[in-house]
Amino acid sequence: MNALNDLLLRQIAAQGPLSVAEYMTLCLLHPEHGYYTTRDPLGVSGDFITAPEISQVFGELIGLCLAQAWQDRGAPSPFILGELGPGRGTLMADMLRATKSVPGFHAAMQVHLIEASPVLRTEQARLLGGYAPHWHEHVTDLPDLPLFLVANEFFDALPIRQFLRDGGAWRERVIGARDGTLVFGLTDPVAPPALSARLADTTDGDMVETSASATALAGELGRRIADFGGVALIIDYGSDKSLGDTFQAVRAHQKLCPLTDPGTCDLTAHVDFGALAKGLVCKTAPLTTQGAFLNALGSGARHGALARGKSEAMIESLIAAHRRLTHPSEMGQLFKVLALYSDTGPAPVGTEP
Repeated sequence: MNALNDLLLRQIAAQGPLSVAEYMTLCLLHPEHGYYTTRDPLGVSGDFITAPEISQVFGELIGLCLAQAWQDRGAPSPFILGELGPGRGTLMADMLRATKSVPGFHAAMQVHLIEASPVLRTEQARLLGGYAPHWHEHVTDLPDLPLFLVANEFFDALPIRQFLRDGGAWRERVIGARDGTLVFGLTDPVAPPALSARLADTTDGDMVETSASATALAGELGRRIADFGGVALIIDYGSDKSLGDTFQAVRAHQKLCPLTDPGTCDLTAHVDFGALAKGLVCKTAPLTTQGAFLNALGSGARHGALARGKSEAMIESLIAAHRRLTHPSEMGQLFKVLALYSDTGPAPVGTEP
């Protein structure tokens, strides 16, 4: 018995079909049955694995990149070292370890975490308690200070809407019910203003995804960076323009239909980085691949240093980790890095124009 499935069926019967965005929000964040509010989804025993769980080098390089950006801006004090969706806290822990030797960095920083999951907040407190982290529900809750922030695989889980091109208009993909089962359907033709420009580069039957929450969040980050200084690194899978159906569910490292057992699967979609960057009031670096970014920061050399004197099995594991993070056929090409930064310093290392 799936309690959330039954709740969704009742809501659809009473109020009509749900947008994909409404469905994602309920499945991921419902206070009793939501995916992120009821479990730890990370790691080999979870539903998916993220870059910080693959190699400590990922977090170390991100930390040093942000520390360099902090120095490039005159080492402001105090400042926020922040993360959106910190998972178990692994990435932040690696960042903090790598930056211990940066003069003044830890003395000036305040660690702030944006996290909705009570389960993951408990894990983060266990790992990061020595740094007195502050937790928030939203970026708007952060104090008005220079911001040096990373969002790794956060934007892909923000709710999307899906629109199918139909002549000179669009039909929105929605979720309804048939014979007690959740099913996809389409609305009557609509003309969303946000998609007027996409009529020029799409054809009948093309699907385009939009995320108002993602663009609003990027806008808020950009405003804070423009007002108070700093840098934000958005790292995720996606491209510079949405095209195609990328809505997916993952459970136990396997892809499923997104309507399968709501609340028990991770729901994500590819990030439209072009939409995130459009209209920001701060500066943005050209979109770069994760592979190029990490290699510019010295991923190969750092993995090589860790391998010295290690067993053959450990060396092979480190080589595999570097490859998985950077090779085009693994995460290196699909994952992108968008850097937002203030004009008080250059673009972050690895993202320079």
